[in-house]
Amino acid sequence: MSTPRSHDRVDLTHVRADGSAHMVDVSAKDVTARQASAAGRVLLSATAIAALRGGDVPKGDALAVARIAGIQAVKRTPELIPLAHPIAVHGVEVDLAVADDGVDITATVRTADRTGIEMEALTAVAVAALALIDMVKAVDKHARITDVRVTAKSGGRSGDWSES
Repeated sequence: MSTPRSHDRVDLTHVRADGSAHMVDVSAKDVTARQASAAGRVLLSATAIAALRGGDVPKGDALAVARIAGIQAVKRTPELIPLAHPIAVHGVEVDLAVADDGVDITATVRTADRTGIEMEALTAVAVAALALIDMVKAVDKHARITDVRVTAKSGGRSGDWSES
């Protein structure tokens, strides 16, 4: 078991005293504007990078499919993450940038609701990465998802945070 860092919460709000998991009641929290961003990478072979840059991916426009998959994933997050609250999604941006060794994926999600939207941003990046791998698997069987993380959040009781 790791030692909590000074910025980690010691009390786990999704765990009852008896150790069982439950969904936290957020009904008493104020509705506030909230935003979260996440990022990740898909490491790819030179052959896959060339296919993406040349528009030669056998299955079609891999970047567009991955972008749409990421957007769709945001709307399905509470179905995939057991204790995530269904919240109103007011805006989603998913971007993919081809680099020399892979594709960088970023997502920003916005809401005005009672709880954070970090899980939706993470889900967008993860599902966009999975969709990208599905699109390029014919040319790269060793594609790898890496570095998926929250990069920033704003709004809510815990305030703003940004990866630096």
